[in-house]
Amino acid sequence: QVQLVESGGGLVQAGGSLRLSCAASGRTFSSSNMAWFRQAPGKEREFVAGISRGGGTTNYADSVKGRFTVSRDNAKNTVYLQMNSLKPEDTAVYYCAADYSRASIASFRPQVYDSWGQGTQVTVSS
Repeated sequence: QVQLVESGGGLVQAGGSLRLSCAASGRTFSSSNMAWFRQAPGKEREFVAGISRGGGTTNYADSVKGRFTVSRDNAKNTVYLQMNSLKPEDTAVYYCAADYSRASIASFRPQVYDSWGQGTQVTVSS
């Protein structure tokens, strides 16, 4: 089992930036596709961005394309989410997740993921 710990959330004004980090321990990090999901109050958890094991393939939800960038440092067992041009509708709890299947890209389906972090709150004020 892998343990995931997110950090970097907070309160930011619309148009601002935040960088989330997710530190992994307990299992070979480079064997997992990683993803970021988010969940706003009263809404379902939704896919935000994903990155393949080696970092060569990334994918994004349409709502964040061009504003968010996912990256990973396998030497540091950490995945990042750089969020720019934040909007109030980006307000949510953000979770990182690990998938140890043989998929070549990170899935947008939350049920695929084996492990989840505890989440970090991102609040964007207008």
